[in-house]
Amino acid sequence: MIYLDDDNETIYVVDGGNHRIVEWKSNATTGQIVAGGSGNGSRTDQLSKPTSMIVDINNDSFIICDSGNRRVVQWFRRNDSNQQIIISNIHCSGLAMDNNGDLYVFDLEKHEVSRWKQGDKNGTTVARVNNQSRELSQALSNPTSIFVDIDYSVYICDRLNHHVIKWLKNAKEGIVLAGVDGQGTSVRQLSHPEAMIVDRFGNVYVADSSNNRIMRWLKLTGFIEGRIIVGGNGVGNGPNQLNSPSGLLFDRKGNLYVSDRGENRVQKFNVDLN
Repeated sequence: MIYLDDDNETIYVVDGGNHRIVEWKSNATTGQIVAGGSGNGSRTDQLSKPTSMIVDINNDSFIICDSGNRRVVQWFRRNDSNQQIIISNIHCSGLAMDNNGDLYVFDLEKHEVSRWKQGDKNGTTVARVNNQSRELSQALSNPTSIFVDIDYSVYICDRLNHHVIKWLKNAKEGIVLAGVDGQGTSVRQLSHPEAMIVDRFGNVYVADSSNNRIMRWLKLTGFIEGRIIVGGNGVGNGPNQLNSPSGLLFDRKGNLYVSDRGENRVQKFNVDLN
């Protein structure tokens, strides 16, 4: 999973296998550990299999899904000795923040997204994946992502059901946007989507992991089918190939960054979005 701080031209990589967050500044040749990196553990200076993070600009901190420790932690950027546990006893996998600074957390065990206002002791459920199969629980143990738009709609990568779901504010059920025809390789299908983002026009971009490609689904055409914008050339480490992509984001210049998990790299693409 990756996160972009566009103001500072910095990419943060959630390096779950090494239990740390790594910062890469623009044009840097090496990264810098900014959270964790002290081994796998539960001390306040440690992380365990982190899966997601965001930057809380207002509090100058990282908020991290510390999945192996079943907690969400706040890691202050200028005072790394004052870390705080802000949510306990939660199998967190995805994080998002809305324009009000409210935090949204995906809980793998409950298959739901909850909203947490600052200082809350309990979250409010805003979306739920209504599938109790054992297979779903196992599949969602892999990193996934959520997204909250300006209208407070919540988008979820439903990995085992091979689609992206949108929950409108106060909705009782979600709407399938991408992957309406289930698992497969056609442009109307996805296979184990791992991450997604939504642009200001409402278009959805999906890291279609098992198909080794990035797909765009247009709101203007009613999300009928997707278009391959990166990858789709077989699994591999070539410049036009991907291997189990697990994260994606755009910078202000329209460059696309892809976390290519199978090759342990982050790639940058200049894509035509017309």
